[in-house]
Amino acid sequence: MKKPSELARHRDGARSAVEDTLRLGGRALDEQRPAEAERIAREVLAKNSKQPEASHLLGLALLAQGRAREAILPLEEAARQRSTASVEAHLGRALKEVGRTEEALARFQRAAACQPPFVPAFRELGILLCTLRRFDAAEAAFKRGLEVEPTSVELSLDLGGFYIVRADGKNAKVAYARALVNAPRDVRALHGLGVALLYEGDIARAVERFRQVLAIQPGHGGAQLDLAQSLLQLGRSDEAIVALRAMVRAAPQNYGKALKALAGSGRGRLFLRRSAAVRYLNPEA
Repeated sequence: MKKPSELARHRDGARSAVEDTLRLGGRALDEQRPAEAERIAREVLAKNSKQPEASHLLGLALLAQGRAREAILPLEEAARQRSTASVEAHLGRALKEVGRTEEALARFQRAAACQPPFVPAFRELGILLCTLRRFDAAEAAFKRGLEVEPTSVELSLDLGGFYIVRADGKNAKVAYARALVNAPRDVRALHGLGVALLYEGDIARAVERFRQVLAIQPGHGGAQLDLAQSLLQLGRSDEAIVALRAMVRAAPQNYGKALKALAGSGRGRLFLRRSAAVRYLNPEA
């Protein structure tokens, strides 16, 4: 019979082996190998069905494979065994993906109240509250997340997008500028700042931001269109045509948007037939 000290060493060794195995599963998930993560989690659970970290890993692996409905059960088990902000947020995400909105909201709210904080919980909560048109609560959730992690680029982008939807250019500008402090070349923040400047009526500075986006990501369709429309508003039609031609060369399916921009500026009246406008936008074709 083993002595107490030997039993303790055996338990510690077994626990360490499980932790090592779960770390391998977490690495597989990080490296976008969710099927392997699922296999590892199931192997651990076959030996101990009440292992909360393994249940959490299984739920995440299933979520990553688009199997949200299957992910709910292991995530619920993980929450029963050890409720953390991360587990609650991931369970909320699974519930949201299968349409159980009120249950998802309750889980996100619980996750946001947990300590230590889990920043993605505030993002998930804010986004869901936006879809429910509970705008004041959504804004508060994004801001609480930024209090927890002031340098979060994603939360700053979320808050900026929230203000854009609310047609609040002033606050959107502040949120996107905050994102750019921490990620100066983030095209989402640069583009968002350009749109916010348009809301403010500062078209010339918006043009600068759209050009920055295109210098980093030349095929950014949204920035190409916004740049062209801004240049048309400034009366710089030759530059606008260059931007529209670049847009349709990169993505011919954008002809419709380019033609609409031209028509809105008055240039569209030059064309009696769509084919003529198409040739004008893409003279090399």
